[in-house]
Amino acid sequence: MTDRPEVLVTAPLPAPSLEKLRASFIVHHAVGKSESAQAIEKHGANIRAVLASGSRGFTAAEIAKLPKLGVICALGAGYEGIDSAAAKARGIAVTHAVGTNNNTVADQAMGLLISVVRALSRSERMLRAGQWEEFSESRPCVYGKKIGILGLGAIGTMIAKRAGGFDLEVRYHNRNKRGDVPYTYCASVQELAEQSDFLVIACVGGPSTRHLVNHKVLKALGPKGYVVNVARGTVIDTEALIAALAAGEIAGAALDVLENEPEVPEALKEFPNVVLTPHFGGRSHEAQALGIVQAIDNLTAFFAGKPVLTPVD
Repeated sequence: MTDRPEVLVTAPLPAPSLEKLRASFIVHHAVGKSESAQAIEKHGANIRAVLASGSRGFTAAEIAKLPKLGVICALGAGYEGIDSAAAKARGIAVTHAVGTNNNTVADQAMGLLISVVRALSRSERMLRAGQWEEFSESRPCVYGKKIGILGLGAIGTMIAKRAGGFDLEVRYHNRNKRGDVPYTYCASVQELAEQSDFLVIACVGGPSTRHLVNHKVLKALGPKGYVVNVARGTVIDTEALIAALAAGEIAGAALDVLENEPEVPEALKEFPNVVLTPHFGGRSHEAQALGIVQAIDNLTAFFAGKPVLTPVD
């Protein structure tokens, strides 16, 4: 491209990914609300494309400040934070990264599950504090239990495959029963929780799944059950989760995502049986490299006047 389009990137990206983008585009890398606001103020008149994470998203107000914007690429499968309606009203294409971080998120789910069940984070903190002898409790085994997967899409299926290595009995709940998998289907989220030792959330975010995991579901999971969330923070009712943990109605929780991230409820920080990570489950060298290649392919197609390759549904 002789006349390189200007692109705003609001997601954290490693240097190699940024260099790939800069080979074809003028890149303004501005992570964080204040930094991106400054970049929009300074370069908004010429920005023609935006690359953003699905959770951080891109708002209608931000879209309105970019008169030449033609395409928004979500650097992940999720795109609920991007105001697709506002983009559609302007004729702006929206794409997402299909399948690029599935393996990374599935790895994160299993890591979080093992960490919370086996108390790896807590035992390490105690060891570092010189409390070797103080940690003497016996912890449950992961092997051979029942895992319930909420959302048996691409990521959920990969979690199920990994669960097979631990001889876990796999159950799942989807909007529709799948005929191509050997796993047990549960007709509701509550039924899934009742029949599971571990409830792993891997469904889509957005209004349709908001607070799908509520107090009734957590209570159905039971005092020996653990919940793991690698989907979106809004799927779990945070207040219900805190109440269930405080009452001992579940055994623990491991969360890579939070309802109002990056804000972390103080109550969650205080529970020793909660493992928290800062929504980096989809970030790996491999996933980011694949995501950038897919985004560049989408941008190249768009600026060549062709249909984008992975439009959102």
